Amino acid sequence: MEKFYITTPLYYVNDEPHIGHAYTTILADVISRFNRSIGKDVFFLTGTDEHGQKVQEASEKRGVPPKEHADEFVKRFKNAWKNLDINYDHFIRTTDENHKDKVKKILTSLYEKGDIYFDEYEGLYSVSEERFITEKEKEEGQFREVKTIKEKNYFFRMSKYQKKLIDHINNNEKFIRPRSRKNEILGFLKKPLNDLCISRPKSRLSWGIDLPFDNDYVTYVWFDALINYISGIGWGEKSSENFDNYWPADYHLMAKDILTTHCVYWPTMLMACDIDLPKSIFAHGWWLIDNMKMSKSIGNVVRPLDLANEYGSDSLRYYLMRNMVLGQDSTFTTNSFIERYNADLANDYGNVVNRVVILIKKYYDSKIPEPGEYNDIDKNLINQFNDLSNVINLHLESLKIHELIEIIFSKIRLINKYLEEKEPWKTYKTNPNQRDVTATTLYVSIECIRICTKLLNPIMPNKTKLVLNAIGSKESSLKFEEINFGQEIGCIPTLFPRIEFK
Repeated sequence: MEKFYITTPLYYVNDEPHIGHAYTTILADVISRFNRSIGKDVFFLTGTDEHGQKVQEASEKRGVPPKEHADEFVKRFKNAWKNLDINYDHFIRTTDENHKDKVKKILTSLYEKGDIYFDEYEGLYSVSEERFITEKEKEEGQFREVKTIKEKNYFFRMSKYQKKLIDHINNNEKFIRPRSRKNEILGFLKKPLNDLCISRPKSRLSWGIDLPFDNDYVTYVWFDALINYISGIGWGEKSSENFDNYWPADYHLMAKDILTTHCVYWPTMLMACDIDLPKSIFAHGWWLIDNMKMSKSIGNVVRPLDLANEYGSDSLRYYLMRNMVLGQDSTFTTNSFIERYNADLANDYGNVVNRVVILIKKYYDSKIPEPGEYNDIDKNLINQFNDLSNVINLHLESLKIHELIEIIFSKIRLINKYLEEKEPWKTYKTNPNQRDVTATTLYVSIECIRICTKLLNPIMPNKTKLVLNAIGSKESSLKFEEINFGQEIGCIPTLFPRIEFK
């Protein structure tokens, strides 16, 4: 069975889960579900990043131990993912003993190899990002609380692997996606790469993983966190079957603001450890409010659970997947959410399901009718559903989820058009001899609805499951004529009641 491994970044436990976190995680979940639906053996990893200066400061301010502080925020993330129907395989925490042991194992190996050394460094340090930055990065103004620090630390010889990394990026078209991000990283690598400071003195920061070769230092939070992608699937264990099965990752998903750490730090760390690089690192855009990135300090954060509680998790999942073009920024407004919900979910999908189910209930006692001979109009619609699997797989491979959804909804709109053209409510009433035409129309319609619902299931798992269960076709494929006539349709409530603008 073909393997598929996908990850989200680890979310920092000083944040409340916001719509940016939700988007990345729902995206990973949707991609996972699609790949499971075509028979792949999928492993989906997410989790939390729990060490570092900000966690230590926040816990001190609250007067609680850092681990207790982290535990509280972890519950919030797990609760959010449960309520948003995120079906992950493993939730990793950087405070897990298993993860900490593997970080120490890598540190020891690189230290013994000579790829970690001790030195004094003076440079610009971003307190908000908890990392040293270059003058160019400071000038670009994306880092807050920048100050000059001079201290002794341990460094990873990242510069040693610069040429090898550039060659890998150039020779592997899909390694960094989209292309704009690839060009951004290649631009960054045109200048000599500095070595990476991978420690923090305990005199400044005590909340972290101890360096195995110097108890006066803890591990830099990013060096620690990135290792989760291999520690979470069993790297370094006696039985490495899980790691051997799933690595290298098919996709590391993340927002574009952590591109450098994933496309420079992480690959060079793997090269130093003689571990294969992930197949693809995909950095999506930001969700903006009034053309501004969401920020806790600005106070424009959208809480996904508030939306899910009011309108349903399926509605939120659908909106986020449909309204962002991967790689570009997207603007969130409540109005755009309601407009998308009413147009697509209430008017198109919900309406066609309701119409067909009511007609089958009214004319055929809720039993799916046996079709007669297909005429040209029937055949034309059926042909529109041929080879959908190939089309879907093509868009899935390129991660064009918004286009994939549009294809599905173009088919839903075709069903509505087909009903208007064939008018089964008329053929049933006006001519008893044409009732086989009515039966054929409704059979073709419910079959096409089944296929569209099956395709929408990874995006909206709850409402689509209701429909598939009601028509008795949960395990069916995307092939036409899989519903048995005579099958009784169960009760389907109004799927997406219209939302009235307040």
